[in-house]
Amino acid sequence: MKAAVFKGLGQGLSVEDVPRPEPGPGEVVIKVEACGVCGSDLHATDEGVFLQEPGTILGHEFAGEVVDSRHGDVAIGDRVTVVPVNPCGKCRECREGYTMLCAQNRITGLSGQAVPGAYAEYVKAPARYVVPLPDGVDYEEGAMVEPLAVGLHAVGKAGIAIGDRVLVIGAGPIGLSVAAFARMAGAGAVVVSERAPARLSAAREFGATAVIDAAATADVGAAFAEIAGGPPDVIFDCVGVPGMIRSCVDMSRARGTIVVVGVCMKEDTQVPLSAILKELKIQYVLGYQEQDFARVLAVLRSGRLKPAPMVTDRVALEALPEAFERLRQPGSQIKLMILPNAPEG
Repeated sequence: MKAAVFKGLGQGLSVEDVPRPEPGPGEVVIKVEACGVCGSDLHATDEGVFLQEPGTILGHEFAGEVVDSRHGDVAIGDRVTVVPVNPCGKCRECREGYTMLCAQNRITGLSGQAVPGAYAEYVKAPARYVVPLPDGVDYEEGAMVEPLAVGLHAVGKAGIAIGDRVLVIGAGPIGLSVAAFARMAGAGAVVVSERAPARLSAAREFGATAVIDAAATADVGAAFAEIAGGPPDVIFDCVGVPGMIRSCVDMSRARGTIVVVGVCMKEDTQVPLSAILKELKIQYVLGYQEQDFARVLAVLRSGRLKPAPMVTDRVALEALPEAFERLRQPGSQIKLMILPNAPEG
């Protein structure tokens, strides 16, 4: 089969012929119909703690058709997405559904050659974490369930009250997901701050009641207060750069909540007293719980959320290496979707 293989730091991806996976007991093989490119995938090919070993096949946001199964509950022909985890299944985190936090978890596509991902025509997965796609939810929507679940989980940890004023910093796929679910949770004002024009425009399609062009605004906090009638009750950092948490502390109201969703890969500093004087709650989040996938699919099936506008670019597997590198200096892109088995042309 064809797969896009990470060749090493500074070398990018290479589309190559690799062996098609074979399922072991309790496993399935899925023909990949759609796979999203995540910001974590870019981190995985850059110097830092996420850097993957040469030979890694990335890809943890995917959906497709089961073509081989060694488990009675999953049938050949099933349309599915997958919770991309490979945990121990025994620890407290696993028992409580927080498999992403299992100390032994290996994320599909982000665990070196041990667990190849879905930048490929086929991918193997544990049947335990296969999630059927309802009728009316297509493969691209199925591949969006994973990032949408991240947003849903973050909003769930925020404790949003009816009528709360919410600031979302960053309008990538996660920020847009957060905006959409914050509005569903009852937020009165959902204001999205972003620098990229295309993402600012998309924010209004995902629940934003107003947007702030951060590239043209000297004081985002003051702009928010003018729009929403006061400082934020809840702030979501969906960017993850040094200094952002400190900025969120400055913008928050007393006894407000800051939810850190963006992954900052560099050392950061802040003065704890600034947060102490406001008695702030700072909540860090990672991934999702297993049941978040089912909750997202229920929302998609209901039609209350349509993620298609997030997908700005689609490529065949052969075109992925070039498109992947373009994401390092993004322009109008929001979500790049790979279609590994799309007909030629």
